[in-house]
Parts: sequence; structure tokens; C-alpha cells
Amino acid sequence: MKVSIFNDVIGPVMRGPSSSHCAAALRIGRLARELMDSNFTDVLVEFDVNGSLPNTHDTQGSDMGLFGGLMGWDAADERLPGSPQALRDTGVRIAIETVDAGDPHPNTYRLTLHSPEETHTLRAISTGGGMMEVIDLDGFAVSMFGDCFETLLWVKGTGNAVVAALGNRFSADAILLHEADGRQLVEVKADRFVPDDILAEIPGIAAIRRLHPVLPVMSSKDTRVPFGTCAEMLVHDAGRGTPLWKLAVQYECERGGLSEAEVVAKMVEIVRILRRSIAEGIAGTEYDDRVLGHQCGRFDELMKAGRLLDGGALNRIILYVTSLMEVKSSMGVIVAAPTAGACAALPGAVIAMAESMGLDEEAMARALLASGLIGVFIATRWTFAAEVGGCQAEGGSAASMAAAALVTLADGPLNQAVAAASMAMQSMIGLICDPVANRVEVPCLGKNVMAAANALSCANMALAGYDPVIPLDEVIETAKQVATQMPREVRCTNLGGLSITPTAIALEEKLAAKRAAACGVGCGCG
Repeated sequence: MKVSIFNDVIGPVMRGPSSSHCAAALRIGRLARELMDSNFTDVLVEFDVNGSLPNTHDTQGSDMGLFGGLMGWDAADERLPGSPQALRDTGVRIAIETVDAGDPHPNTYRLTLHSPEETHTLRAISTGGGMMEVIDLDGFAVSMFGDCFETLLWVKGTGNAVVAALGNRFSADAILLHEADGRQLVEVKADRFVPDDILAEIPGIAAIRRLHPVLPVMSSKDTRVPFGTCAEMLVHDAGRGTPLWKLAVQYECERGGLSEAEVVAKMVEIVRILRRSIAEGIAGTEYDDRVLGHQCGRFDELMKAGRLLDGGALNRIILYVTSLMEVKSSMGVIVAAPTAGACAALPGAVIAMAESMGLDEEAMARALLASGLIGVFIATRWTFAAEVGGCQAEGGSAASMAAAALVTLADGPLNQAVAAASMAMQSMIGLICDPVANRVEVPCLGKNVMAAANALSCANMALAGYDPVIPLDEVIETAKQVATQMPREVRCTNLGGLSITPTAIALEEKLAAKRAAACGVGCGCG
């Protein structure tokens, strides 16, 4: 799948503490719901004992997202925190089990859904930033990203005959025949579903299911991108010095079949969502099940009164970053940019600096587009998932993207934007992920602030002509290699770092008791 700025980097618009857990799980749940034609009575969810999810599924949003998806809700639905109970209230029986399945990916979801008429299984992985891939369906090895219309046909005759008949009657991006244990499944990927009248003409089809796309930008067999690495982008630019944001627009226009106006308008709308969330956070948020309460309001008061140390625009950045983190922890609307855990560093830095400079929302959107292209280079060759790469994959990516965005706000040239991105990621290689009490708040708040401050520093260094020495592509590859050397315990599993200090353990127990008291024993709200 070709990376898209809006699919993979800036987005989704969502609620929840973690995009890897909540947004991705919701997309998996939406596909599972359609696999059952919205009719099921039992759901079995299995997590591998050696993955990240047995320890984090209930507190980092996997349950909330998965069951919200099974309800058919979207990622920004205000009802999401209550989705587990809402699903039970429909009469669906839910079981969550830990198994020794040997799943190689730490964020693997195994679902078995049952109704009186049928049973289906689905195995999917969350790959970071809300992205996911279905890798197994009813025992058939598949690869579904939710970026096209999927028509699934269970075949009782000869699968090849069905494929041939479809090929003569319907224009598709791909018509795939899957075989397992003597069974056959035909998968049709296209920009629309195969019409009923065509399917009625083809013998041998035993059952049909249709899965809608869950991503905002669709893919096709003709999907192309002008470049996939920073080095390729620089070759493509051929020394013309095209601003990074313009190259981002070129990339997304070609990737998604959009016009320049559509690309910019999409990002302006994201800017407006973010500004509303920042204002909400400063005004004050409440939520029982979190570690930190409302703190940024006091920061705002003292900053306006001149009672903080003079940090210039950095103080406004800190205010906006902490505001967005508080909105996230209160289940308010955020944008995963590039993830929910690192949702505040990039937009907080860009919007605060742009306001300090007197720039408008379109300038903010251009800066976010520039950051999105840096994110494309990261996602193409690596990941945003802390479970795979540690917090260097989340906070490090956010800092790198934000540094390039800030240079863009200053009208810095292409080479300086790339230099800033390289320097910012260099200084965050090796950063671990260790959320306290399984809530993505501590030390995540400080890491988002650090990422934003790092971005500002590196942007100014780049504007002053500092030499990054190591090219951005090599820095990304280095972070990827470092991730393989990091113990699993410090990659977002609640088994290492600050998460296992005595204070953190006591806090987790206190929050668990508070939740049980509030919900009632056995309510299963997750």
C-alpha cells in the first residue's frame, strides 16, 4: 500500500488515548461487523500472551475502539467510552482471552464472531497511527488495509471460473483467488462493489459479503507516488528548491487523485478541528479515569500575567501541547498526528508558532502538509507504532515532522526543512515508551513537550545553517535498527521504565479500584 498523508500520517480524527489501540481497533471492528452483515450474537477476542495487548487493551482504548467499531460507530463518536457496555446491551456476548498463538506482531487481534446462521474469523494487526491490516479471514491469507471496496465471494464451485467470469464483466483493481483447506474465497478490490446483477449471472457463488473502505483516501491498482524517500524527493526536485509543502501537495495529489485545492482544504479542516480542541483543553476538561487533571488553564493564567520564565513563543507551544494532551486523556476529539500518543507535539508547535507570527489557517495547513511528507518517509520505511519502535517512533517522528513544519512557517528553503527534520529525529533515537498506569499521560505529556521544544530548536538551527551531517533517510533507518535492539518491556507494554516504579504500580491499583467502584463489579465496561 502506498502511504497517504491523510490515511497514514495526519489523522485519523478520533477519540481515545492511543491510535494504535483505539482507532485501529475501531477500523478492525467496523470490517468485522460488515463481515457478519451486522448480525452476530457472540464475539471472542484473543490476544497473544507475548504481545502488547494483554496488558493494555482495556486502558489504552483497544476495547473501546474495537467494540465501537462492532457497533458501527466512527472514531470521533462521543459514545465510544461506553462502547463495551453498549455492545452488551444489544445482547451480544463478549469474551476476551489471552492465548499463546505465537503472533509475530505485538498488536494482533484475533476475532471469532458467531450468529445462529454463521461463524467467521478475522485476524488483523495494528501497524501504528490508526493504520491496520487484516491478514487472515476465515483461514484465508489476505491483505486488506481498508482503502478500497471489498467484495468477498465464498465459492462452492471452481474459483478460477468465478475469477474469469468476473474479469469479463467487471473492472476491478484486483480479483484474487484464495484457497485454504479445500475451500475457496474470491476477493474483489475496486472503487465500488460488484453489482448484484453481475453476481447473479455467475454460477458457483455460495455467499457474498461487502466491506466498505475505512480510510479517507482510497487506493487503486493505478495508485502511484512520485517518490517514497527523502533522497528520491530531492532527485525529483532536481535542485529547483520547491517548498516542502508544495512537494507534499504534489505527492498527495498523485497518491489520492485529488486536486491541490482539495488537498489544502482537507488540511485546513484538520487545522480547525485542532484549534477547537486546543480551546477546549485550555477552558478545562474532566474525566474520572485519568492520571492528570486540568493543568494547562493555570499555565495560561500565569503566562498571561507574566509570572512564568520568558520562553517567548515556546511558552505558547507548551500551553497548546499540554492542552491537546488533556483533551486526549479526557476522551475529547484529537487528530493522530502522527499518533494519539504523540498527538500534541506537532499541532501544538505549528499552531502556537503560526499564531505568534500572525499567520492564518492556510499557512498552518501548509506547514502540516510539509510535516506530513516527512511522515510519509518515516511510514514508508518504518513505523509510528511504539509497540514496534518505542517512543522514538512516536515522539521522535512527531519532533522530526514538527521541525520541518516550523521551517516551513518561516519560509525556509527545502534543504533547511529536511535538515531540521533530520536533526530533530537524531536527538530522540532510543526513546522508550513506558506509560504509567497504562494511561497515555505520564511521561507522555513531557515527551510531547520535549518533542515540540526539540523541533523549535532544530528548526532555528537549520535556519541558521547548522549541518545535520546524517541524511534523514539514514536517520530513519538507524531508528528502525535501534528498535530491534530495544527490549520488548520498553516498547509500550507496561512492563518497563517508569511504568514499573512503586508509585506507578500503586497508582495503577488505585485507578483500577476507582474504576471498579464506579462501574460496579462485573459490569465488564473495560
